[in-house]
Amino acid sequence: MSNETEFTVLVNEEEQYSLWPGYLKVPDGWTQTGTRGSREECLEYVNQTWTDMRPKSLRTQMEGSAP
Repeated sequence: MSNETEFTVLVNEEEQYSLWPGYLKVPDGWTQTGTRGSREECLEYVNQTWTDMRPKSLRTQMEGSAP
């Protein structure tokens, strides 16, 4: 048996991502993306997916104020 912790990737309503130990309950306000694995595998997913670090509300506000 491996001592390596399995992680899951979470996302919140602002489309911000987090790695979370797979054995812990998902905190309120966060949803599982379906990606689980080693820390490195999860980081790779986040790096490929979360390309705009601005919260969703800020992106929406900025798009609404564009000329």
